[in-house]
Amino acid sequence: PPRPMEPTMNHSSPAPAHPPAPLAVTRLLAGWHWLEKAVAMAAYVLISFMLVSDVMGREFAGPLLRLLGFDVGATGIYGSQKIALYAMIVGSFLGLGIATATGAHLLPRIAFGWVPASWGPKVDRLADAVTGTILCTVAWYAWVFVESSREAGTVMATFEAPVWPIQAVIPLGFLSAALRYFIFALWPATRPRPPEFQE
Repeated sequence: PPRPMEPTMNHSSPAPAHPPAPLAVTRLLAGWHWLEKAVAMAAYVLISFMLVSDVMGREFAGPLLRLLGFDVGATGIYGSQKIALYAMIVGSFLGLGIATATGAHLLPRIAFGWVPASWGPKVDRLADAVTGTILCTVAWYAWVFVESSREAGTVMATFEAPVWPIQAVIPLGFLSAALRYFIFALWPATRPRPPEFQE
């Protein structure tokens, strides 16, 4: 007689369907994601431009002009490395929200399978709410750091400008990810598909 089929765990099957989120929420997430990507891309383009231009000026343009008899002084871009560093901070912390929106962050699989599969949707929503709460706490302490920097009058090295506007992206990055997790908890259909389910 044919053997009964044994239950298997199909990890490639899609997540259970959820009711769609309201259109306003979907549009908000799409616009929010686009804005973060645009600013992060601009930050990384600025990094590339600053570093390449600085190297080209110091290693090629400067020696060539001096060889031709021109006294051009310093030929690199003033403060280029600091500008690149500040742009990297902006791009990196905006990356928190981008990774959360796309499901691209690292996902440890330590506790996978500890609860019955039927509990999965509820556990996922609870995990999203807890993660959002933790990230809000981190965002609060990051803002305390930024506020203390503003009150102390800390300035950027090289430029003598207040550094807190650049530092403000740190709590904003954590808050962006936190708010997304709360939205995932309220409307699970907005949660990105896990990497093993992505095409």
